[in-house]
Amino acid sequence: MKAIFRRKLSNFEELKEETERAIENGDSGNIYKITKEIKLSNENYIKLISNFFVDQTWIKKNEEGSTPIGEFKCIRVINKDTNEKLLINPEGYSYPRYTALEN
Repeated sequence: MKAIFRRKLSNFEELKEETERAIENGDSGNIYKITKEIKLSNENYIKLISNFFVDQTWIKKNEEGSTPIGEFKCIRVINKDTNEKLLINPEGYSYPRYTALEN
């Protein structure tokens, strides 16, 4: 599976814009592997996507990263109410450092 990951974006709207721009420029994305899945209430999901720079208690430092071959290990976050999905690779931090949309 592939997704277009972007680094240090501030919120979901910025992620959507950057993803659209990347697709227009021919970016095919990065290979990724889901290592953890989190389901959030709509309220908590909206808090998350409103500000990606907020530390999340369910992300443990040094939990995820890239493999030597470049495959992103990531957390799939699902909005329980809308089923919207977001991929997060914290790269050793406790906030969503890299984010991607999942189709």
